[in-house]
Amino acid sequence: MSFAIPVKRLRETSNLIAFHHPSPSYKVHLIIVPKRQVQTLADLDPQDTAFLTDLYATVQSLVKEFDLKAYRLIVNGGAYQDFPHLHFHLISG
Repeated sequence: MSFAIPVKRLRETSNLIAFHHPSPSYKVHLIIVPKRQVQTLADLDPQDTAFLTDLYATVQSLVKEFDLKAYRLIVNGGAYQDFPHLHFHLISG
């Protein structure tokens, strides 16, 4: 996403990148985005274990790095999805 929004990458794998939300709504507001084009969660192949493994590992490492005692991982869809590319919000505070 750094090609669209200048971001400092917190994590990057061959399947995803994670960065601080450019307009955060929470004390900690991170975005995790698949690198390949997936419009919504409904379009994500449940057999894409490489992405899902990277997603879980990335969330776990960010929770540890930011010492999040309480957090939420959110994915929006339909009218709630502001950007037409699947992305996850890791929030706290």
